[in-house]
Amino acid sequence: MRFVFELLWALLWLGCGAAAAAAAAATQARPASAGPIGAWTPIPELPGMGRSVDTAAVAARRRALLQRIGRGSVLIPAAHERDVEKEYVQDNDFRQNNTFFYFTELETQDAWLLLTARGPDSLESVLFLPPRNPSQERWTGLRLGPDSVAVRLSGIPTVLPTDSLEHRLFAARLRVHGPIYVPLDVTTRDERRVMDLVFSGQDVHNLRPLADSLREVKDAEELARLRKAVDISVAGHITAMQAARPGMYEYEIEAVLEAGFRRNGADRVGYPSIVGSGPNSTTLHYDVNRRQTRDGDLVLVDAGAEWGQYTADVTRTWPVNGRFSSRQKAVYDLVLATQQVAFDSVRPGVTLRDLNRLAQTYMREHSGKLCGDQTCDAYFIHGLGHALGMDVHDVTVPGRLKLEPGMVITLEPGIYLAEEGLGVRIEDDVLVTPTGAEWLSAKAPRTTLEIERLMRGGVGR
Repeated sequence: MRFVFELLWALLWLGCGAAAAAAAAATQARPASAGPIGAWTPIPELPGMGRSVDTAAVAARRRALLQRIGRGSVLIPAAHERDVEKEYVQDNDFRQNNTFFYFTELETQDAWLLLTARGPDSLESVLFLPPRNPSQERWTGLRLGPDSVAVRLSGIPTVLPTDSLEHRLFAARLRVHGPIYVPLDVTTRDERRVMDLVFSGQDVHNLRPLADSLREVKDAEELARLRKAVDISVAGHITAMQAARPGMYEYEIEAVLEAGFRRNGADRVGYPSIVGSGPNSTTLHYDVNRRQTRDGDLVLVDAGAEWGQYTADVTRTWPVNGRFSSRQKAVYDLVLATQQVAFDSVRPGVTLRDLNRLAQTYMREHSGKLCGDQTCDAYFIHGLGHALGMDVHDVTVPGRLKLEPGMVITLEPGIYLAEEGLGVRIEDDVLVTPTGAEWLSAKAPRTTLEIERLMRGGVGR
């Protein structure tokens, strides 16, 4: 009877019981006394997450933009609330437009920012906000209105109601003879005011290349947000490793992972989490996460948390039973060594193309017979990395190829052997420094020894 009871308990563990144990592992991963990584003190008057605006940082960004323009006007719309009846909103029903956020750090809907410059040292900033509607706010929550509170919290000295935008824009066009810049992308293609300007016959330029060129190099405020997003992501990955065991479904691992994100203050996931076990580890953007893991599988987890509108992008590959086979270890170690070689070459002046070529060459020259008749670089079927910031594949400006201090990139070599159901990818977030590079996601175990040591301490082992 005792044997039957233990067998039933084991079966329960592999099903719904795994989620409870996983939650326990998540709690153990970070002591309660330490508090959430992403904790902050919300400002009640600010909508959205209620985070304070770094008024000095956003003012500096606006000045940098206008210095590049010289003379002209800039008009930037905020995002609108998404429609839960039409747009299949699975997280928050509002996320700010990145360009508007970059120059304001405000999470407020239906707003507009108007910047005018008569020269590189003459800048006027005006924020336009919809009037507050107390009865509507009972449904939507607090809104920021055109009043002294908005002036104080935004750091923008002139805040007006949105119905005064047309008059103010017309006056600015009379006073400032120069182009008008508006962001032209998928987020603004349905903005009637933007489209009217585009087809008005005026000298209208796309703002995005200029704004994006500023976003490529992160300032101190952006890096602080990115560091939090990365640290939260690392905590989630560690929690998932500790909770894993054969028989769990990929979605159970995903639940533990994302619970770790949320527990530490993440706003949302930066992109759909990838949890690919066994054969699914060889599909690059697999995110269905429905397979049941088996003893001996590798699990590839590519997931990042978003905090303060900035996202991390971290991938770890680990054995669901906590022990790499000799074959898995050999493939993993080659990927790891390839990543390290690339990292050691990161410095200002090099390009991602240079790093990719270096990684491919290293993997090819150190493959031996590991990948059969072909060298392993034939199974490294994507680029080495990309820029990271508010977008998981962050903005890049054509023609600006060389890395500069303050840029953040990913390094993510991989080998995908579909016939063996064996895929390995290791992805870390890296800051370019004046003399080299810094691992931002270094707290996530990278070597097979570190991973096995961590997983041996997991629940039930």
